[in-house]
Amino acid sequence: MIVISAASCEPNTREDILRQAIALFASAGYSGVSMRDVAALVGISAAALYHHFPDKQALYLAAMTRAFESASASMRAVLESDSPAIGRLQDFIERFTGLVAGDEHLRLLVQRELLDGDDTRLALLAEQVFRELHDAVVALARELDTDLDPYMLANSIIGLVLFSFQSAPLRRHLAAGRARHEQPRTIARHIVTLLTRACGSRSAD
Repeated sequence: MIVISAASCEPNTREDILRQAIALFASAGYSGVSMRDVAALVGISAAALYHHFPDKQALYLAAMTRAFESASASMRAVLESDSPAIGRLQDFIERFTGLVAGDEHLRLLVQRELLDGDDTRLALLAEQVFRELHDAVVALARELDTDLDPYMLANSIIGLVLFSFQSAPLRRHLAAGRARHEQPRTIARHIVTLLTRACGSRSAD
């Protein structure tokens, strides 16, 4: 077991905890991870872990926040730019697709929480982790030239990207699938074309 000296490594301990917790929660889900599991992986005692986080839920919320904060900031920057709405939609889809494709932990955290999360924890995650980004997508949807409901359109935008990757293990066994269908660029292009046509524009052609 790695022994971490409080005197020399204290400033990095919280970051180490969050990094390892993200990986564990992505792999095993909330119910499959104990505080002792995290402490053992980091190389600290359970008591030291509780010094940083009072319970597993607090650790989980902090890990989810850390996993999404840089991605969320990057996507909000696109959504809140001065570009025309249809251009921001295209840029957001391309950015979101790239982030989801490149971060397996992020994909698995979302997937596991949607499947396994209890209502109390989901409410906390919605408020503390996802609301700001989701509100920005809804705001963009309101600007688009369409009579579609902005809330439902925002959910469709997000869902199209997430499901494209979450369903990949199954799609690979379907007869019509091709290797190019798994490429993030191909996925983003398809979603952009689909949505821009739905919003009255053929600018992605």
